[in-house]
Amino acid sequence: MTTSRTLYDKVWDSHVVAHDSGAPAVLYIDLHLVHEVTSPQAFQGLRDRGIGVRRPDRTMATMDHSIPTRNQALPIIDPIAAKQVQQLRINCGEFGVPLADLGDDSQGIVHVIGPELGLTRPGITIVCGDSHTSTHGAFGALAFGIGTTEVEHVLATQCLLQDRSRTCEVRFDGLPARGVVAKDLILALIAEIGIGGGTGSVFEYTGEAIRALSMEGRMTVCNMSIEGGARAGMIAPDETTYEYLAGRPSSPSGADWDAAVSRWKQLPSDDGAQYDRTVRVDAASLEPMITWGTNPGMGVPITQPVPEPNGGSGVRKALDYMQLEPGKPLLGQPVDVVFVGSCTNSRISDLRQAANLLKGRKVSSGVRMLVVPGSEQIRAQAESEGLSEVFRMAGADWREAGCSMCIAMNGDQLDNGQYCVSTSNRNFEGRQGKGGRTFLASPLTAAATAIEGAVADPRRYL
Repeated sequence: MTTSRTLYDKVWDSHVVAHDSGAPAVLYIDLHLVHEVTSPQAFQGLRDRGIGVRRPDRTMATMDHSIPTRNQALPIIDPIAAKQVQQLRINCGEFGVPLADLGDDSQGIVHVIGPELGLTRPGITIVCGDSHTSTHGAFGALAFGIGTTEVEHVLATQCLLQDRSRTCEVRFDGLPARGVVAKDLILALIAEIGIGGGTGSVFEYTGEAIRALSMEGRMTVCNMSIEGGARAGMIAPDETTYEYLAGRPSSPSGADWDAAVSRWKQLPSDDGAQYDRTVRVDAASLEPMITWGTNPGMGVPITQPVPEPNGGSGVRKALDYMQLEPGKPLLGQPVDVVFVGSCTNSRISDLRQAANLLKGRKVSSGVRMLVVPGSEQIRAQAESEGLSEVFRMAGADWREAGCSMCIAMNGDQLDNGQYCVSTSNRNFEGRQGKGGRTFLASPLTAAATAIEGAVADPRRYL
């Protein structure tokens, strides 16, 4: 009798090289993505041991975290960032690893360029020294972040020691209302289950709302799986997936494409497959979401008030840091900065959403708005569509590709006490600048807030 298997089971089972009882499995890694921050020590470890990169052809590096976004042709002012960037060039040259360097058409945020280039595919395993590697699970890949020591292990062996995760189906029933987008879906989930709700599990997102999303929306959802405590997030591939991948630079072609699609069609979870847990979310009842506290689980529908502490020390501490009054609405809360960007929301569809709201309108005086595309290809496309001009005419600052304010690099940061509505994925104390206070939201909510100079409901502009 054949056992019904989940998407995760199928990908895991096909990549286990060896598994001794009582020990972690040896898992084969199909694609290793590398950037300048978590890789220098790993390459040095190879150098010290006198060994090379096992599969340079299954490795791809890019500059994204430490780079400036204002003018990448100028020298990098931050000495540590400059050293990281230069060291990645040296390491990739010495070890034969492909590099999307500054100035290259393929450069961008690591979790944006992988799918863009067709390197990210259904059914493969993907790792990167970055927690938001879960983004790539939108394609039906098993993708997760690793530490620098593990980066060295994968460079040296193309394998990794891993324990099998539990499975958790996250089903979004119904279709969301107008103004509710992918970012709102994932923020609503994390607000419901908390930042530890998925610990030890891999999420598989299912349901009508997920199937209705574009690949870019699916990437947004999977990107923040880690913020709900999950090891990874996955979505079974379908026609939307195949359409996105067709014709990408590294995608298969001809007979190889037909064979690949045939394999990919076997990946969705079998009828009757059992998950260890199921979480259901009524997507049709959701409103635009926004966070109020200091972790991504501290979120509410945008029309709801800031919650009462109710004896919770974590809530009280967050309210004190954010300088918010419980019971008061977030709507109308003044902000100083609006950031549209990051590996969560810097794709062309995100930029189109923000530009559509801003067209013919102005960013409120006193508000600084940064719009940072996720890759050079997205920047070029946005400029060809006239989106960049919409942002400039509105008074926003149009930048070059990089992680930017998500990690407060190279001057793209908040000042002490400033409030920001950000489309990024984390709102920890100081994440976007020492003393900075971050509200996480969608590109639509960010654009509406920029117009009003205060937290705003985007639905009034649609």
